[in-house]
Amino acid sequence: MNQFLLALTQGMSEEEITPEFRPLFLELQGLKVLKKVKNIYELDNHYRFGIIDIAFSGTGFVQTFSQQHFKDLLIEPRDTHGAMRGDIVLVKRLHVSDSRAKAKVIYIIKRAHASSLVYTKMQAKQILGINIKTGLAQQLAATQKSLKQLPDATVLKISNDGGVIEEVLGVMSDPLVDEKISLALYEKVEYFSKEAELEASSHGDFVERSLYSNRVDLTHLPFCTIDPVDAKDFDDAIYFDVQENTLYVAIADVSEYLFDMGACDKEAKTRGFSIYFPHKSIPMLPRSLSENICSLKPNTDRLAFTFKIKLDPNSLEPQSEELFESIIHSKRRYNYDEIDLFLQKDFSQATSVDDAILSYLLPLDTLMQRVRTKRLKDSFEFCSSEIRMQVDANQNLLTTNIETQTASHSLIEDCMLLANKAAAKRISYGIFRTHAEPTYEKMIQLLDDLVLVGISVPFHPNLPVLIKTIQEKADAFDIRQEVDKLIIKSQQKAVYEPENKGHFGLGFSSYTHFTSPIRRYSDLTLHRLLKADLTHNTKRKAFLLKGIESLCEQISNLERESDKVAWDYMDRKYARWARDNIGENVEAIIIDINKTPVAKLDDKLKGARIFLLDEDVDLFERVLIKLVEADIATTKIFAKIVRRL
Repeated sequence: MNQFLLALTQGMSEEEITPEFRPLFLELQGLKVLKKVKNIYELDNHYRFGIIDIAFSGTGFVQTFSQQHFKDLLIEPRDTHGAMRGDIVLVKRLHVSDSRAKAKVIYIIKRAHASSLVYTKMQAKQILGINIKTGLAQQLAATQKSLKQLPDATVLKISNDGGVIEEVLGVMSDPLVDEKISLALYEKVEYFSKEAELEASSHGDFVERSLYSNRVDLTHLPFCTIDPVDAKDFDDAIYFDVQENTLYVAIADVSEYLFDMGACDKEAKTRGFSIYFPHKSIPMLPRSLSENICSLKPNTDRLAFTFKIKLDPNSLEPQSEELFESIIHSKRRYNYDEIDLFLQKDFSQATSVDDAILSYLLPLDTLMQRVRTKRLKDSFEFCSSEIRMQVDANQNLLTTNIETQTASHSLIEDCMLLANKAAAKRISYGIFRTHAEPTYEKMIQLLDDLVLVGISVPFHPNLPVLIKTIQEKADAFDIRQEVDKLIIKSQQKAVYEPENKGHFGLGFSSYTHFTSPIRRYSDLTLHRLLKADLTHNTKRKAFLLKGIESLCEQISNLERESDKVAWDYMDRKYARWARDNIGENVEAIIIDINKTPVAKLDDKLKGARIFLLDEDVDLFERVLIKLVEADIATTKIFAKIVRRL
């Protein structure tokens, strides 16, 4: 859409307009905003296409589609004409005496969202809907009499065209509504269509080995899976042949069960990723696939797409990387905690020890440590930690735990990196996981921020060297984890792209995602491309690559959305906890001093972002703060500093 509108701004012939955009072209002709010069149509220079943002005051700002760097156009609240944040709009420039360029919305080309979430609130003797995202009040397409029958702060899903109530989600006071809000804010759904469920269940519960004589039979090898203790779907299994120094990475062969444009495939493409809440997951695939026939469960035959990677024991480089369809029979399902104990040679807490698996896990760990050490010479790693939240049956916040990278995590991560790199080598165009190096401006900002905490590092054009120097100084100050988060903040986002542009963070010249097709549509797409390549099916490959650019962009957007859903849910739990503890003092650490200072909760509970009403703060300063306000709708928590620690 954006590219079409940009092209139309610059001028295009009617023959260049694809069937997809012809209805819009005719609509714009009807609005008389296009001019025709020698068979070339272009947007009249009094008009602009762009994306609108709406401030809390109701004022709009339009970022225009243009190769020229026009300033944002200001839209007065009376001239937004129902446009909402993120909508693609057509605006007409206004001739005003003010120095600021202004415009008014003429036509809403595409809604960013078909619906919005509001909660009811009495204002000026009438019940309005307060938009949960923007905080703006709006009229609802329902009588005041019917609205007054609803409980206070009822959460409603309403259409963005007309404000018609589509669904009642619950009431803001109920913790169970948080999950519904988080999903609805990003237009995610939990349940699958009947067609998808029927298609998924049609594959049954077991694999009949005799039907797959064309696959490599690896069922005699003692594969195992290593996942979080609460995992229900198992994407990957590993086996290491010690004598041959050969690693087998077997990945669930989801593409065997999803048909192009079938019900399951359509929904998986729409979802893009599985979403993980503290108490449940919202899978990308129906559970009869994700937790059953596709999942590499122990003691059962499963179809896999397998890399067999033989490593040189000296150079640690792959001597060969063979990819093939297989059948495996995982012998054990382990969790990270169990493997950490095994790697420490502590078997006292083990419920069972499989000698065949243990005999290769320990040598594999030794080898992967060497592989990791070599890899980190050209890249870097971060002291990262992840908040794991626990809620009770009513979804009230109970505890938070810090999950850090352990030896077992590193072992599996490096095995998966080898498989992902091997997969990337097999495609020249398709779907890569790319990560551009940070901009010069971002790095200078990072260095300026670090000076505030006593870390002074001169700029170095070799960014990996610069980042490692920063990390060494952070280690000396014992603030490595906090500094690493600043470094991560300075980085560009990793995205999916059809062309290989390398991965700066990992130090890889080529990288993609191969190992999680149960929970990432990107990996499923790659599996299909690799299978077409293995069979030299050029027609199939051409079909898969048609529209791959837009698919990569869509998957990248869906990835960000799935993350935001999970974060939004956690923020709502923190906000409820803070509301119930107004007036209490808790410990926190300052993590942001730009504009409104932000502290991160670091007490019995950890991780909540808290806005401080104080201005005189230092980065990474530990403080005792008093909770003064919490808004569940916006998830914002406010506090004042009581004492500096």
